[in-house]
Amino acid sequence: MAAAAAMATSRGGKQRQPLLQSPTPAAPNGGGAAGRRRFLAFLAVTAALVASYQLLEPTDSSRYRALFLTLGSNATAAAHLRALTLRPHVAGTEANAAAARYVLHAFSSLSFPAHITPYSVLLSYPAHRSLTLAAARGLAAKPFSLVQETYNGDPFAEASAEVIPTYFAYSASGSVAAEVVYANYGHNEDYAYLASRGVDVAGKVALVRYGDIHCEDMVRNARAAGAAAAIVYTDAKDFGGGATRGAKRKWFPDARWLPPTGVQVGTLYYGNGDPTTPMWPSCAAGDDCERLSAEDLSGSEAMPGIPALPVSARDGDTILKAMGGDVAPPKWQGGEDAPVYRLGPGPAVLNLTYIGNETLATIENVYAVIQGKEEPDRYVIIGNHRDAWTFGAIDPNSGTAAMLEIAERLSKLQAKGWRPRRTIILCSWDAEEFALIGSTEWVEENMDTLASRAIAYLNVDISVFGPGGLKPRATPQLDELIKEASKMVPDPDEPSQTLYDTMMRHHPPITRVAGAGTDFAAFLQHIGVPSLDMSYGLFEEYPVYHSLYDDYVWVERFGDPLFHRHVAVASVWGLIALKLADDEIIPFNYVSYASELEECTKDIAEKCKGFPVTLSPLQKSIKQLESAATKIHQEKLLQAENWSLKTRRRSPTQPNPGGRCSMRFTGLQGQCPRLLQSWMVG
Repeated sequence: MAAAAAMATSRGGKQRQPLLQSPTPAAPNGGGAAGRRRFLAFLAVTAALVASYQLLEPTDSSRYRALFLTLGSNATAAAHLRALTLRPHVAGTEANAAAARYVLHAFSSLSFPAHITPYSVLLSYPAHRSLTLAAARGLAAKPFSLVQETYNGDPFAEASAEVIPTYFAYSASGSVAAEVVYANYGHNEDYAYLASRGVDVAGKVALVRYGDIHCEDMVRNARAAGAAAAIVYTDAKDFGGGATRGAKRKWFPDARWLPPTGVQVGTLYYGNGDPTTPMWPSCAAGDDCERLSAEDLSGSEAMPGIPALPVSARDGDTILKAMGGDVAPPKWQGGEDAPVYRLGPGPAVLNLTYIGNETLATIENVYAVIQGKEEPDRYVIIGNHRDAWTFGAIDPNSGTAAMLEIAERLSKLQAKGWRPRRTIILCSWDAEEFALIGSTEWVEENMDTLASRAIAYLNVDISVFGPGGLKPRATPQLDELIKEASKMVPDPDEPSQTLYDTMMRHHPPITRVAGAGTDFAAFLQHIGVPSLDMSYGLFEEYPVYHSLYDDYVWVERFGDPLFHRHVAVASVWGLIALKLADDEIIPFNYVSYASELEECTKDIAEKCKGFPVTLSPLQKSIKQLESAATKIHQEKLLQAENWSLKTRRRSPTQPNPGGRCSMRFTGLQGQCPRLLQSWMVG
């Protein structure tokens, strides 16, 4: 077996019998007559684009890419999503193991070698939580139920009993009884404002609302300000469930908005990977590997250090109504039906108790390998995580459904004789929600191999938020490839336009992968692999994020009723993978990368004014990169033209020439390796 398959089966990962069977695809519902007309227009534009593609590039690889575009199936995406979201499937649970076996079976049924690799990692679950509110010290306290309520006719009401109680993973355990201080979105600037108003946060419970920054940053900032605990609530003004602009909003299931009892859960660990094995790989249960102790972890800056709990908009309103002190600034206020928000402290007193259960649990990554023909030791990696805080219909299984839909198309291409030039690895990661654990452990375990052999990592965490067009983010050498692929796919919401047309209305049309928001982080930041992540729609269209209500019904009614957005994302995602896997000359373009680095250097220079810092070495390196990138880009164009002439003269049965050209142009390694190590990380 090739190296890619060997990596996928490392540590004795076992192939198991599937618990969930692949469902018979059913036609997606929704959309009505207008939706059907849009869908027919979408198909017509797709056919026209495919025809033009075949005329422009009459090569074997272009014909396979054109065929790939015709094989998209809304019904397949819908069927996979329904099967994956029948139950809540948090990492480390039996339900998520069942979801892993479903993905394994889906890959195996397509005749792809498929494997599971397990890791034993530290996960965090709630053992006990309670929260009470007293109007003032010494008065009777009212308990909060801390329950997300189902609705009449909810088809997942029974399965909802399996949802883990609302909590923050890795929150510190403890009990705190203290007055409340309202700190807006929990920025450091918000705490600075409180200090300027004479509001002391030390020893208090900080009440902050979701939005702007991640929950782990909110809690870290609260701790830095001296708070003894933090409560994070979901404001109806931002996520629905209240009145705004004089109109009463409806909420799910009647509208897309988060219900008043909805709670957004998350993780507070400020690192990537298994907390017990930072920067080195974990191992399977029963194997020995070095781990940090509980004492080491409790004192780690990566841990939040104070108890914290997420609560609903309804509970947040109840707390705010009991608060006194100065009136908060207008920008800190809620919607039209919200109480007046005051800064505190008190007189309301919150009594929070949280006890966590941090335990070693087994997670399972699932892989499928499509062996390359000419360059089997070069890898194009497609990835999405499978685990979810609840049902996970949007986050992440809209992406899982799209990936499985791509896999089915690639299987059909194989049946027509296609085989990739380079190896394609499809990855279903586990425990992303806790700390990007599954992908990070795999990268740490195979770091040297991946650093030298991975061509690119193509991630889709969430394929669809709702309306809003294609939203890619990537390292710059992938920009032109994204644009080229998006020109071949009609926009599902505007079938007369391509995804490229609607994408280019945004500024910038392609943003940069940065931070550690999802599974590209280890590939990009640990080993410098060119990476992208993409989705369709705006995050603002998805207010049920990380809540009980992120289920199949929400997607079917609001996220993507026809499932054509899923298929459009799968088409672009798959086209990019095919280009990277099949083109003899890998289609990277570093010219724009150099230009962007120049602009970034100007910004750095401005910020360094007055400091004894010289940027000359950096500017010189960028000029060297620009020169090398321009030279290689010109040579690529020339060789591509020569190659096109050769393929027109060559019989279809003749093999392609050897892969020296593609190896030469992979990431400019032969031109400026030292420069790449410093500046090509992203």
